[in-house]
Amino acid sequence: MSAPIISVVIPCYNQGKYLKDALDSLHQCDSALFETIIVNDGSTDEFTNQYLEELSKTGYNVIFQQNTGLGGARNSGIHRATGKYILPLDADNKIYPAYLERSISILDNNENVAVVYGNANYIGEKKGVLKPGPFNLQRLMLGNYIDACAVIRKTVIEEVGFFENMKIMGYEDWDLWLRIGFKGYGFQYLDEVLFDYRVSADSMMKTLNASIQQQNEIETYFLNKYKDKLSFDFVYDYMVYRFKKKPFKHLYKILLKKFFPEYYNELVNQNKIYKGFLYD
Repeated sequence: MSAPIISVVIPCYNQGKYLKDALDSLHQCDSALFETIIVNDGSTDEFTNQYLEELSKTGYNVIFQQNTGLGGARNSGIHRATGKYILPLDADNKIYPAYLERSISILDNNENVAVVYGNANYIGEKKGVLKPGPFNLQRLMLGNYIDACAVIRKTVIEEVGFFENMKIMGYEDWDLWLRIGFKGYGFQYLDEVLFDYRVSADSMMKTLNASIQQQNEIETYFLNKYKDKLSFDFVYDYMVYRFKKKPFKHLYKILLKKFFPEYYNELVNQNKIYKGFLYD
């Protein structure tokens, strides 16, 4: 039997009630392309532990460990992975077969591309489609917009140093994306829905985003870690400077571009306003 191309790594901490849906989505994919590694990261939920024990007995590759956090759980799975590409899949999400097929094709034919990512369909308490858009390192430096559910070249993960096991969990993927981007590797965006992203009242990101204290601590963490590359104060100071210089003109351009893009582009094409915000 040939080695799998992608290793799907599923950290699971008390999310057994959702895990079956994630595994069912993988059953729709070509089994020759991937392996599944589930990491029980010290779950305390009885149902989750029993379910993972059953999965292990039926042949699933399950790692049982003490709780190390999201980054540590993903790293445990990556260390055991035999595939050349890694797909971190949260236990409460689901993927589409096209994700594996399209990512393999891109990564196999583009050596500089390290990450392939796409759109997500919201499930649970939110509906709609999340469209992160094409990769832009400057945008990434201001905040994360690429979900962890992406296909990543394993050798690049090893090169930049795996997932950070952060004290405040939730931004491990942003940290990894920054390190990969700063190394000069490429990110390939696929403008199609490739996975389902669950939103629930008790989801980690929803809880995290509601805490101003934790958000401030996270920002401080990144500014200290990448002090030679990140400077949110510069962006803030620059925007304040622009508004102070010509407040009404600046606001007028922002409103035009946001709500009347066709008219904005028409004015730009006629050279009646500056295209950007650097020169006015």
